[in-house]
Amino acid sequence: MLSGPSSGEWIAALRRAVEAQKKVFSEHVGIEARTQYEGIGEGGDRTLVIDRLCEDALFAELDMLHEAGHEFTAVSEERGTVRFGDGGGSGDSPLLVVIDPIDGSLNARRTVPLHSLSVAVASGESMADVGLAYVYEFGAGEEFISVAGEGASLDGRPMRVAEGDGLEVVAMEASKPARIIAACEVLDGRAYRIRCPGSIAVSLSYVACSRFDGMISTRPCRSVDAAAAQLLVSEAGGVVEFGSQAPSQTRLDLDSRFEIAAARTPGDLATLREAQAAVK
Repeated sequence: MLSGPSSGEWIAALRRAVEAQKKVFSEHVGIEARTQYEGIGEGGDRTLVIDRLCEDALFAELDMLHEAGHEFTAVSEERGTVRFGDGGGSGDSPLLVVIDPIDGSLNARRTVPLHSLSVAVASGESMADVGLAYVYEFGAGEEFISVAGEGASLDGRPMRVAEGDGLEVVAMEASKPARIIAACEVLDGRAYRIRCPGSIAVSLSYVACSRFDGMISTRPCRSVDAAAAQLLVSEAGGVVEFGSQAPSQTRLDLDSRFEIAAARTPGDLATLREAQAAVK
């Protein structure tokens, strides 16, 4: 169970951040306007101006929650680890807010209308501790929310993965051609179509609502990419694996790297993990 702000308070704050981020995108129209960099973020990638502005919008809401008396620690792609008060939580387990202001920055920069805000709130330092997930996809304007033990929803409607095995549509992320080729050789004859959305959070969210039957990343990903949406999948009845690590061993800090795979069923997940293992 999460300490600190209630689920309703978190969701209200994140919705306000989404509205502020929409303004950022409306003020930076076109590829040239969005292709402005300003250094390297704590997550290791080059920071776009729109990355920083979208992160600022989220941190403004975190500041207000802190001013209301709440304490927590933010783990964000650009700023890194930022403590609000003593970090919140209980004992040695901080209350963590794991943030990717724009998951799918390349899409956002190239004005492809598929990128997301991804935020997870956790009562400890591992994937198993995530208690609230929020993913907002800006292209379709869709909101995915999950509270641990209470299911998952898309725009307020409950989500459950569809029953039955079979890989009709599979998403691949970190989709450099050589990696895709290796994975596709394993999936040839076992999956009908491949999609490369460009946002791990969105791909996982689409597994949760059965738009995709499964997804894999063809290289290790970071906690900020997957922390929120992995809860959406599990709460919707799907299955997620973090390479050889259990969820309780998969840490939420920025240094952590792990494989991510998800599917509607364990059998389909095994097929996808086989394809993932073929990537060198």
